Amino acid sequence: MAEPYFFRGLAKFYLEDYKGAEADCSLTIERNPFLVDAYEVRALSRLSTGDYAGAVADYDKGLKYLPENKFFLLNKAIAQQNLKDYDSSKQTFDKLLSLFPKYDNAYLGRAQLNVMMKDTVAAYEDLNKCISLNENNVGAYLMRADIEMSKNKDYPKAIADMDRAIKLEPKKADLFVNRAFLRYKVDDYFGAMSDFDYAIGLDPGNVPAHFNRALLKMEVGDVNKAIEDFSFVLSREPENYQALYNRGVLYQDIKEYQKSIADFDKVLEAYPYLPMVYFARSESKRLMGDMAGGERDYNKMRKMQKEQELKRHAIADNAGKNDGEKEEETPEDVIKKFQSLVVVKNENAVKPEYDNKYRGKVQNYEFAIEIEGLYILSYYDKPTELRENAFYQKEIDELNSSYYLRDKLYITNVNSQLSERDIETQFELIRHYTSLLGNDSKRAVDYFGRGLSFMLVKDYDAAISDFTDAIALSPNFVLAYFARANARYFEMMADGMAGDNGGQEKEAKRLLEQAALQSVVADFDKVVELSPKLIYAYFNKGNLYYNQNDYTAAISCYTSAISIKPDFGQAYYNRGIAYLRMGNMDKGVADLSRAGELGIVSSYNVLKRMRGRLN
Repeated sequence: MAEPYFFRGLAKFYLEDYKGAEADCSLTIERNPFLVDAYEVRALSRLSTGDYAGAVADYDKGLKYLPENKFFLLNKAIAQQNLKDYDSSKQTFDKLLSLFPKYDNAYLGRAQLNVMMKDTVAAYEDLNKCISLNENNVGAYLMRADIEMSKNKDYPKAIADMDRAIKLEPKKADLFVNRAFLRYKVDDYFGAMSDFDYAIGLDPGNVPAHFNRALLKMEVGDVNKAIEDFSFVLSREPENYQALYNRGVLYQDIKEYQKSIADFDKVLEAYPYLPMVYFARSESKRLMGDMAGGERDYNKMRKMQKEQELKRHAIADNAGKNDGEKEEETPEDVIKKFQSLVVVKNENAVKPEYDNKYRGKVQNYEFAIEIEGLYILSYYDKPTELRENAFYQKEIDELNSSYYLRDKLYITNVNSQLSERDIETQFELIRHYTSLLGNDSKRAVDYFGRGLSFMLVKDYDAAISDFTDAIALSPNFVLAYFARANARYFEMMADGMAGDNGGQEKEAKRLLEQAALQSVVADFDKVVELSPKLIYAYFNKGNLYYNQNDYTAAISCYTSAISIKPDFGQAYYNRGIAYLRMGNMDKGVADLSRAGELGIVSSYNVLKRMRGRLN
C-alpha cells in the first residue's frame, strides 16, 4: 500500500523533516506512481532543501495529470527562477497567467523574476497589477518599495508602500527597521529613531535595529546609549566589524582608550588594509601615553596611503584595458559601509504555495512559550481529541465511587472559566456543605467538598481553612493535602501581585513568601509520602520550582513524574522548556519532540522557534 508512506511523509513535511518527507514520498511513488499528491509534497520538500531541479521534475510529473494546477505552475516557476533558468521561468509564469489572469501571486512571482532579470519597469507593472487585484498583498508593497528605494531613489514613495505593508503586518520588526532607514534618508531623524525603538520593542533581539539605532545615536552625540547598542550587537555577533569599529571610535571619544584599542585590534585582524583604522588606533595609543606605539601605527598608515595612491594612479593609467574586471573595494568604501545603516533584505517575496487538503501546520500555530500549568482538583474539565481526561488516580476514583461529593471530581490543568451559573452552583454547594457541617458528627469529606468550592470561587483563605480541618479529622487524606498545596500556592501568587513598598516591608514580605513556599512544598511532599504514584504532585512541585527559576529541581520533579508515567506529555514538555532555560539544547529538543508525539502540539511551535534562533 502506498498511502501509509504518503501520510507519514506528509506528517514529516509538516514537522519540517524535509529529507524524511522526500524519502517517504519516493516510497509512495514506487508503489503508486499515479498518486499526484506525493509528487507535490516531494517537490515542496525538495524546494525546501534546495533541490530545485528535482522539484521541477516532480512538478512536470504532476502537471501531466493536472495540467492546469495553478500551485504546480507557480511553484515550478519559482524553482526554475532559483535555478537561474529565467527564460523557462518566464514561460511558466506566462502560461500560469494565461490560465489564471486574476491570480495576484503569479504577478508577484513574475515581478520578482523581472527584478532578477534587471527589468524593473516590467516588474513595476506586475506589482501594480498584483496590488490592483489584492490590496492586502504585503509582498507586492515590499518589492515595490525596494524598487523605489534602490532603483528610483524615490524615498517618499517607498515610505508610502512601507506604511501599507506595516498596516497589514504591524508586528513584523524588520518592516520598521527598513522604514526607519527610509525615514533617515528623508532627514526624518525622529521618525527613524521611533521606528528603531518600536522594532526593538517587538523583537528585543533584532540585531539590525540595535546597530542602526546605535549609528543614529552616535550621529546625534548620545555616546553612551550608542555604545550600549553596539555592545548588544557584539553580544550576538562577536565578529560584527562594523559595530567593533564604531564602538572603538566611541570609546575613544569618552577616553576609554584601552577598550578602543581592543576594538580596533579586532577590526585590523580582519581588515589589515585599512589605513583609517591604523590612524584611529594611533590616536588612542598616543592619548593613553604610548607614544612609540602611536608613532608606529601612524607611520604604517602613511605608508599604506602612499601605496594606495600609487595603485590608484596605475589603475587610472590602465583605464579601459580591463573593462571586464570587477572593481576592487577600496578602504574608503569599507569605512563608508561601516558607517552606513543596514537594510533587512526581503527574502523570497513570493513563496511556494501548497493546496493543503489535510490540515494546518501545527508548529505554526501561535503559542506563548510557557510551561503547562498546575493540575488542580475541579468539577470542570475540557478533554479534547489530543488531550483526554487525566490519568487514572485511585484516590479520585475511590472518592467519586463513594458519592460523598455532589459532583464528579476531575484532576485537570485546563483553566476553565466559570460562568455565572457555575459560580452560583459553587455557592449553592458551599451552603450545602455548611448545613452538613452544622451537625455534631462532622466529616472530613464535607470540609474537603466545601474547600473545593471555596477554591473554585477563589476564596483561598476559606479553602485552606477547610482543607486543614479535613486533614485534622483524617490525617491520611491525600487529596486534601494536594488541594491545600494548590490553594496555598494560588494565595501566594495572588498576594505577590501587590506592589512592594521597599525597606523593612519588602523584607518582611519576602520572608512570608518563603514560609508560604515551604508550606506548599511540605504539602506536596506529604502527598508523595502517602501516595508515591500520584504523578501530579511531582508535576506541580516541578512547576513550583520552575517559577522560582530553580530549573535543576524542576527537572528532577518532572523526571520523577515521567518515571511513573512514561507517556506524560505535559511533563516532557515542561522538562524540555526547563532544559532550554538551562541552555541544554539537545535534551530540551528531545523532550519537546517527545511531548509533540504525545499530543502537546505547542511543542512544535517551540521547536520551530528554537530552530530559527539556532540557524
